[in-house]
Amino acid sequence: MFVTHYYENKTSVLSQLLVKLPTVDDDIRIKGRKAKVLEVLQVDDNNFHVKILFEKIPKKQPLKELGKKKR
Repeated sequence: MFVTHYYENKTSVLSQLLVKLPTVDDDIRIKGRKAKVLEVLQVDDNNFHVKILFEKIPKKQPLKELGKKKR
């Protein structure tokens, strides 16, 4: 069993107790968001730090209604 701490830009996102560690360039889901593993660092025998990068979600542009103005 390994204690894994997930970090994004020095911000702790999640800590888990896992049997199998994620590998580099592995796609994972954390809190419903897609992420890619950048680096796995071993701190102690059972402690690991995993650096991740969340996928950017593009913001949707609102549709403009032509010919109508709100008052």
